[in-house]
Amino acid sequence: MQSLVIVAHGSHLNPDSATPTHTHADTIRKTGAFDEVRTGFWKEEPSLREVLRTARGDDIYVVPLFISEGYFTERVIPRELRLEGWDPDLWDSEGISADTATLVASDIDKEVHYCGPVGTHEAMTDVLIRRAESVTGDPSVGDGFGFAVVGHGTERNEKSAKAIEYHTERVRETGRFDEVKALYMDEEPEVDDVTEHFDSEDIIVVPLFIADGFHTQEDIPEDMGLTDDYRTGYDVPAEVDGHRIWYGGAVGTEELTADVILERAADAGADIGDAIERVRQQTKPTTLVAGD
Repeated sequence: MQSLVIVAHGSHLNPDSATPTHTHADTIRKTGAFDEVRTGFWKEEPSLREVLRTARGDDIYVVPLFISEGYFTERVIPRELRLEGWDPDLWDSEGISADTATLVASDIDKEVHYCGPVGTHEAMTDVLIRRAESVTGDPSVGDGFGFAVVGHGTERNEKSAKAIEYHTERVRETGRFDEVKALYMDEEPEVDDVTEHFDSEDIIVVPLFIADGFHTQEDIPEDMGLTDDYRTGYDVPAEVDGHRIWYGGAVGTEELTADVILERAADAGADIGDAIERVRQQTKPTTLVAGD
């Protein structure tokens, strides 16, 4: 019996923080790839400390719905799950290549396959591109468009910046977009000046965040000049300094993120059949008229 446990941050203040986690869990449940799919949170219920007690599987796969390796994935989650003998060196990673470590969770006396975060998996590049398709309503979008991947900034989290640069380079290597650049909230090049960093008239902007919150719903739209007050909303695309800005919000809310969770579990040895292909098909965006 296989159990999948998706662990995330959650929030006592933002009721939407856990929404992507529950949405992706539901998507994966529908595939039938796992006998059960559980969710656990640092700041919400069910808590990280309790979630493994609800898992009934003989093979338990834990996938962190986080963007980067760091404090939560390397310290908080293993501690709360009581993973005996955990050490970040078991991932043999320099910041973007964490894979899997199999350890005993002392609380339930079972082995747990502890996976790297979804945000550093190579499949997250596909989610970023899918986000570009979703926000423009064009499954072939690319020619004539610039693409900005947005992160917090290197001073806040060096490993987070590694994830930003990693996926920016992977999107660039596809050759699909005219320009692909990494922008930051707290460091140069800043997302505030997005139009100064691109020659393309159309610019897609996607924050590499798991859930929409203060930064993605308030700070970034106002900083880019999409609106003077986020509460009044903004157009997609929005006209800024002679450019059209297609703002996609947090990439982790894209339905295809469920695929990355499955990829992580499969890399750790989970038998998921054709679930990845089915999720990719089921989550394809509906073609829209630009501006709808």
